[in-house]
Amino acid sequence: MSVTSAQGFRAAGATAGLKSSGVSDVALVVNDGPDHHVAAVFTSNRVEAAPVTWSRQVVSDARADAVFLNSGGANACTGARGFQDAHRTAELVAEALGASATDVVVCSTGLIGEFLPMDRIETGVRLTADALADDGGPTAASAIMTTDSVPKQAVLAGDGWTVGGMAKGAGMLAPGLATMLCVLTTDAVVEPADLDTALRAATARTFDRVDSDGCMSTNDTVVLLASGASGVAVDLPGLTAAVAGVCDDLARQLVADAEGASHEIAVEVRSAATEADAVEVARSVTRSNLFKAAIFGRDPNWGRVLAAVGTTGAAFDPTLLDVAINGVEVCRGATVGEGRSLVDLAPREVRVVVDLHAGEATATVWTNDLTHDYVHENSAYSS
Repeated sequence: MSVTSAQGFRAAGATAGLKSSGVSDVALVVNDGPDHHVAAVFTSNRVEAAPVTWSRQVVSDARADAVFLNSGGANACTGARGFQDAHRTAELVAEALGASATDVVVCSTGLIGEFLPMDRIETGVRLTADALADDGGPTAASAIMTTDSVPKQAVLAGDGWTVGGMAKGAGMLAPGLATMLCVLTTDAVVEPADLDTALRAATARTFDRVDSDGCMSTNDTVVLLASGASGVAVDLPGLTAAVAGVCDDLARQLVADAEGASHEIAVEVRSAATEADAVEVARSVTRSNLFKAAIFGRDPNWGRVLAAVGTTGAAFDPTLLDVAINGVEVCRGATVGEGRSLVDLAPREVRVVVDLHAGEATATVWTNDLTHDYVHENSAYSS
């Protein structure tokens, strides 16, 4: 159940000394082929990290042989030197693998505004290259963690082919084509164009609909590698469904591990005029600190839901809105529904349904509650 579950991939994690805690902090995933196809999506934050800038160039020809990732330093807002360090990292990996630097994707996560200690990166490249194994996925998944409490891995088996993946992220989870660092792999035989189409379709409905705290990282990257090692050709619908399944699994794991959270919250908007309207309304609710604080306090305050809905440009009649929280319709026709006392907010999972009565489109965005622990953790961690 990892990034190496698909045939044709090896991975490793190692400790290079980037973290003062002494835990593992570098990872390497290698595609041994026979195909070396890649697709990727990146943050839409205009302040993007050096490894994002480098990796955009790498994937432009739809080929990649490896992905090197480090935690313990974002290499963001580091200027020309930061880009040179990302390039040098790719060169080091290429030298170790006998590949080309222009076929090495580089990902970083950690503190913004600090230069990477390249002597330690060089050590990390050597250690991970020496430790590569076809069962090395779990060690790689652990090495990319920052404030994560657990590694995130997922796999979905098709008929003779597989999609696997790993991700990291516990904060700064807001959409922009991607939502953290994630490496996906498949041994299916697919064309590069289909790989790109499948990835973008999958992330649009999964990672793009995880919105933990409304804060978008400078480093967000999702990479999908295809080895073709299974020998099984897969059509676009089948590939998209499998990639989306793995992405959805990983996205839910991200929400479950959100910094300091005590509730995972799904905000589902029904009967919207368009899917875009549904997403806009759902995201407005999930970004309301008043709503998120209420859920933390186990207060089914549906007025905060309606207030958030009303700030959007979505098409709806404000007098027809319904809101249900964990199955209790607390608001009916934009006024009082069933009693709030009937709502049980003790379970970790909370489901809020907003019915706009404006059409047939629907969308769900996941978030988490706003807790004391979240504030404490982010007051003590520079980012």
